This record gives sequence, C-alpha cells and structure tokens, in this order.
Amino acid sequence: MPFESNVFINCPFDNDYKLLLRPLLFTVLYLGYKPRLSQTQSSSDIRINQIKSFIRDSKFGIHDLSRCKPLKVGDLPRFNMPYELGLDIGCLEFGSRNLKQRKS
Repeated sequence: MPFESNVFINCPFDNDYKLLLRPLLFTVLYLGYKPRLSQTQSSSDIRINQIKSFIRDSKFGIHDLSRCKPLKVGDLPRFNMPYELGLDIGCLEFGSRNLKQRKS
C-alpha cells in the first residue's frame, strides 16, 4: 500500500477502547485510507520494529494519548503510546524528505 494512503493509528487495544476504535477505523477506511495498527501477530514479532515500519510507511498518524494512566491504583502508567508519538515526531524532524511530509 502506498505511503500516501496509509494511516498509522496509535491507541489502546483493550475492550474499553473498542467503542472508539471501530468508528475510527470505519472513518479511515471510508475516506479511502488504509489503517496501520501495531498488534503483535506472533510471539516472535518484535513490536517496535513493526511500529517503526508502520510509521515509516504512513503519511498520516493518529495518536490518542487520552488513556495514558495506570491500569491499577499504585501502578505507573504505560508510556508506550507517548513513546510511539515521539518516534513519529522524530521522523518529522530527522527523517528523509518523504517522512518530513508526515501529518500527525
């Protein structure tokens, strides 16, 4: 799928978020774009490599950081989604000419 029509989506993958994810995916597909979601397909996959590939191959990025909170009281929040946003911003700043055209 070409760079111009890929959309990297950085969001939670839990049951509570499905109510938001489904309409987001519908909208992206309806507009003729291809959503790229990083979900590990096997235990041998290294997820960060998949994420970097999706960012590199997508002109657009959607980052929902609204749920960066601890899963349980007393825990620290997971910072994987802000980290993925940081990778995306790094592409805008330091990437090749193609990557500097990204919209996040």
